[in-house]
Parts: sequence; structure tokens; C-alpha cells
Amino acid sequence: MTEVTRVPLQPIAKGSLTKLWLGVVLAILAGAGLAWAAIPKGVSVDTLQAGSGPVAKVGDVVFVKYTGKLPDGMVFDEHKPLPLPPGLLPDGTPFLLEEGQVIDGFFEGLQKVQKGGKYELYIPAAQGYGDAPPPDSQIPANSDLVFEVEVVDIMNRTDAEARFQAAQQMMQQMMEQQGGAPGAPGAAPAQPPQ
Repeated sequence: MTEVTRVPLQPIAKGSLTKLWLGVVLAILAGAGLAWAAIPKGVSVDTLQAGSGPVAKVGDVVFVKYTGKLPDGMVFDEHKPLPLPPGLLPDGTPFLLEEGQVIDGFFEGLQKVQKGGKYELYIPAAQGYGDAPPPDSQIPANSDLVFEVEVVDIMNRTDAEARFQAAQQMMQQMMEQQGGAPGAPGAAPAQPPQ
């Protein structure tokens, strides 16, 4: 017959079991926090001034005044007014809100803005230019981007195209009126002698 050696178990001190379970819970929470921190963050839109007009949607043309910055505050791009007489088109750079027309983060962010509002868009590198920024830009590879945008107007694509065509026709008429003599700058070319 085999003899079993008995080891006496010591009783657990009062409160030790509670401390053990608290330690397990804290370890799980710490692990979850680290996992949450490792998840890539998406585009965030902070409202600086609420808009009161419609929200932009896919297919719209959004006219914005904007400043693009790196996280350290260095400006890499900003709105430049179109060289048009006032009133032809809204003051702002037009962006067609369709996939592939702008960087993914700008596409996503502009769908969360309202006409008349001012916003700050935080775009992670993966939804910006990633590791392939435009070659002539000051944007480093894998850089997050920050855009301050003022939404001047939102139009459906058909209305915007009609306004662009009207502006183009008006510009052509203005150039013809400024022309003067044939062959002068802005005028129709001179006809060759017959």
C-alpha cells in the first residue's frame, strides 16, 4: 500500500483573497488599456464654430477656406482664392466629395461638417498620405495632418457644374471685352492678310 504524504494547507489571511482578485482585475484593465491605445485612431472632427446649413454628403461640392498643418503647427497648404470676379462662385476652394478625389481622411471629415461652420480635422497618417506624401510637399512620410476648415458653401454637383460653366463663359466674355485690337493680349488672334 502506498502512503500519501499530507501537506497541511495554511488558512488564507483575511483580506488576501480580496487583494488577489483586485490584482487580477487591475491586470485585465491595464491590458485592455494598452490594447485600446494600440488601436489606430480614425479621423476626428472638432467643431470650432457650429454651422447652421446642410451637412455635406457624397457627391456634393464643398467650398472651404482651409489651412493644412503638421502636428507641430507647420503650415503645408492653405486656401488660395480663385481668380474670379466676386459673386460667380462661393469664396472657397471647391472639393468634389467623392472617394478618390481627396485623401481618405479629408473625404471622411468633410462628411461631418455643416455649411457655415468652422472645424478642425485631425487625420491620422494612414488616412492622409501615409508613407507616400506628394513629392513636392513639405509633408514627411507617415505624418498625421491637421486641417482647419471653414465651410463656405455646399452644392450638389449639378448646380456646382452649372455655376462653373457660367463663370467660365463670363470670364471668356470679359477677356474678349478687354481685348481691343485683334492680336492684343486677351483679344482674338489677328486674321492673316488675304
